[in-house]
Amino acid sequence: MSTPQNTIAIVYDYDQTLSPSYMQDEVVFPAFGINGESFWRRCTDLVREKGYDNELAYMKVLLDTLEMDRPTNIDLKKLGQKLNFYKGLPEMFEEFQEGLLTAEHVANGITVEHYIISSGLKVLLDGSRLQPYVRAIFGCEFAEDDEGRIIFPKRVISHTQKTQFLFRINKGLLDMSQDVNDHMDADIRPIPFPNMIYIGDGPTDVPCFTVMKKNGGQAIAVYNPDDPERVSFRKCYQLSTHADRVKHIAPSDYRKNTHLRMLLEQMVEEIANRIVEQRRAAIETGTVPAPKH
Repeated sequence: MSTPQNTIAIVYDYDQTLSPSYMQDEVVFPAFGINGESFWRRCTDLVREKGYDNELAYMKVLLDTLEMDRPTNIDLKKLGQKLNFYKGLPEMFEEFQEGLLTAEHVANGITVEHYIISSGLKVLLDGSRLQPYVRAIFGCEFAEDDEGRIIFPKRVISHTQKTQFLFRINKGLLDMSQDVNDHMDADIRPIPFPNMIYIGDGPTDVPCFTVMKKNGGQAIAVYNPDDPERVSFRKCYQLSTHADRVKHIAPSDYRKNTHLRMLLEQMVEEIANRIVEQRRAAIETGTVPAPKH
């Protein structure tokens, strides 16, 4: 039996996509007196000289730097309250709760859900002002010792592993104990890829951009319009014009009537209209006229 596929998912990267700052630089380093330049240099050395993955490198350096003064996940979650975002956030999530869908869309049971997939720390995002609006947040996590202090990476999400979580959303397998590799027929997946929109900022999002393009989803590459060096813009331009990874690029401004906001609203409208049309067609083809006397 098929599943009603009437949910639209907007999936976001975090660093440089929803926020102009890296979350560690913004809230973790100031809280513990960590020198950011030295920290990231140590991470780079681990990657270049020891062959570490980037995400494991920063988690190891953080643990090594804090040593005996390691915080609890509860401490880190509180720091998440201080995270700041691009213009229009979190207001956009509030505004999307009403007025995004038409009365006909709502009558057909269509809904919009938000997800974040980040290589940053999940616990910081769990404590952020975005959390109440997001169905699920996926990110790197630390395990704790008997005293509650962080001791070891519990979950690591690299840019290539982020695609696993697109499939989790696609299949509705948001519980990490569920095996995302289990076979599931397309017609019973709660959120098919054509109902999904992915927003990222650069080369680390290429695997997700590729999955979306291959499976009929939408994708937008965003850049910081306030970057005087235009580094982020050039990354997005390259992805769109030369690498053909995404069709759309836009400044990271989520306020009403901006390019990005209009792209999102148009994509949601077109997906919702398609769902309504498919449902109408299914009813028509599945209806057998009553016999005439």
